[in-house]
Amino acid sequence: MDLLRHLRHFVTVAEELHFGRAAELLGIAQPPLSQSIQRLERELGVELFDRSRRRIDLTPAGRLLLDEARSLLAGAERMRAVMRMVRDGTLGTLRAGVPPETPAGTLQTLLRRLADQVPGLDVDLQELTTGEQLRMLADARLDVGLVHHPVDAPDLRFGPAVQTRLGLVLPRTSPLARRTEVALADLAGHDLVLPPRATAPGWHDHVLDVCRRHGFTPARIRQARNPDFLLGLVLAGHGVAFEPESAARREPRVVWRPAAGDPLHRTTSAAWPAQSPHPVVEQVAEIAAATLAEAAPEPLAVPHADAARPWNVVFATRHRAAG
Repeated sequence: MDLLRHLRHFVTVAEELHFGRAAELLGIAQPPLSQSIQRLERELGVELFDRSRRRIDLTPAGRLLLDEARSLLAGAERMRAVMRMVRDGTLGTLRAGVPPETPAGTLQTLLRRLADQVPGLDVDLQELTTGEQLRMLADARLDVGLVHHPVDAPDLRFGPAVQTRLGLVLPRTSPLARRTEVALADLAGHDLVLPPRATAPGWHDHVLDVCRRHGFTPARIRQARNPDFLLGLVLAGHGVAFEPESAARREPRVVWRPAAGDPLHRTTSAAWPAQSPHPVVEQVAEIAAATLAEAAPEPLAVPHADAARPWNVVFATRHRAAG
């Protein structure tokens, strides 16, 4: 049974609610069209049209099938289009956005996998915050972005979500650095270093809500868009920050400590317009999620905090053995 052909016939009849007009649109005679619909009904074990009156109408089963059939037919057409473009080497350009804090190794792996798995695709990668990506997606200036949730955007579709555990980034000399984990309530009196709200409004509000629910109201919110600037503020004693463990590897004078109860996880996924998406965007979303979800490398070995001597030596002096 050629299921796609029968579904195409069904969708046309369902949209026209008239076998004669549907047959004309499909370029076939009416009797073969009626036989095609009857065969589909036998295959599915349901009646799709109510033929008891002069005007046919969809049955409840037919109404349910209509959306599914449209989705299947659109997917099949996208697959054919992608395969044609792969064959012709004309996939075109994918305008993609990634958050500024995306590690270099992750970007390298993502771009390499896209080149390997979607040959012929030219990726125009831009460093953009979630807020910037949402605006550019809405204006059709971006095809896909990696955004931090929660996101309120009903006109977007989302790929698989990846969660990243967040903990506290602290100066190595902080008394809190001696603990194996830090309760958020123990941060009372500290400032909090966060990206500006405009960069990811939903995420910004979520972080502050979690802090309040766990007994921490920051004395002050200090804004930092750039990861190095964030670490600089932490080092200067101007606040603590919630970051993945990998963030502490950028700077040996800070430490990462888990938050008690693991209250914060950053959720990231690909997002793209629901209408007229790029033909490979769903495949790209799967590749991006797999790349983000991979286990991070083991953290660099660094000594524990030493109150007698604050961290000021990166490499110990190597003494020449007596000859």
